[in-house]
Amino acid sequence: MSDALSPEPKPGANAGRSAHAGARKAAAKAARSRAREFALQALYQHLVGRNPAADIDRFTRDLSGFHKADSAHYDALLHGCIEEADALDAQIEPVLDRKLSELSPIEHAVMWIGVWELLHAPDVPWRVIINECVELAKSFGGTDGHKYVNGVLGSLAPKLRPAEVASDPRGQRRPPGAPE
Repeated sequence: MSDALSPEPKPGANAGRSAHAGARKAAAKAARSRAREFALQALYQHLVGRNPAADIDRFTRDLSGFHKADSAHYDALLHGCIEEADALDAQIEPVLDRKLSELSPIEHAVMWIGVWELLHAPDVPWRVIINECVELAKSFGGTDGHKYVNGVLGSLAPKLRPAEVASDPRGQRRPPGAPE
């Protein structure tokens, strides 16, 4: 018998999920998004000022709101992108329509984050990576920088995540920004 104040859930509604699990997932996602934002700011400092990673890291961790970020993901992004900068650029450069040196430091850093995650964060779906990077470019970059980031990362996704892109549940549509 059902309590009149507690309506029975609809069949299939939140099957297998609790409200707490959904809240934890949302909080974790927000923490990773914040980690990307702080990593972008740190990578910008690296690209523009050529500051050492340790100095950038100390400065960034003191910024307001850092405690809400996923610090492990931030560490992986910051140190991974700096350590693999040449390899990341080697992935990015062939799909650019301009010289790498002509990219804004924001676009460059966002692309590093996207390529690094496509290569090293298999738990994050490729579409999420591209979307997060587009949002970073919208928030921190120039007027149309997000479109360029979308095109570059969309072109790289099938190469860096071939099985995942090929089995995309959205059908055989091209990834965002991929050439026809």
